[in-house]
Amino acid sequence: MEPRLKTHYEKHVRPKIREEFGFVNPHQIPRVVKVVLNVGVGDASRDHKLLESAIDELGIISGQKPLMNRARKSISNFQLREGMPVGASVTLRREKMWFFLDRLINTTIPRIRDFRGLKSRSFDGRGNYTMGIREQIVFPEIDYDNIRKIHGMDITVVTSTNDDAEGRALLRELGFPFRGTVPVQISATA
Repeated sequence: MEPRLKTHYEKHVRPKIREEFGFVNPHQIPRVVKVVLNVGVGDASRDHKLLESAIDELGIISGQKPLMNRARKSISNFQLREGMPVGASVTLRREKMWFFLDRLINTTIPRIRDFRGLKSRSFDGRGNYTMGIREQIVFPEIDYDNIRKIHGMDITVVTSTNDDAEGRALLRELGFPFRGTVPVQISATA
């Protein structure tokens, strides 16, 4: 089964962006390369169960086994030693990436409390977009009764373009609800 958002990208987004930016070569049209989810657990050095809980929750959200991130260097003020576990991350590509983005846009983002739109200035200057989520409980897969501690996460959408305007147009057409824009509706059949 092909992801609904991928079908929408192929049929509607690619032609619209090609026309908007005047691309001649179809390989110039920006695409989503990968999505990276990252959770930092500052108290992991004191309570190992918090890190295990964050890894389990990230696995449930992404559908893929996360990697444990370790400290690269020691910082005495944070009581951190080189090699200590400090968080977890997972990289989604291909079909899992498209399914995750569809769930993020249509299910998770509308559940964010007091949501007024995504900040369009969170691009990194190379067409990649990073957003932060303050509570993991906005994901419907997470059972509120089974969490040890509420924590946030960073979600980075990596695109194939090096231009923020092209990356913003790509994500806008995929349905990301940026502030000051009307979100694109994706049909069930796309």
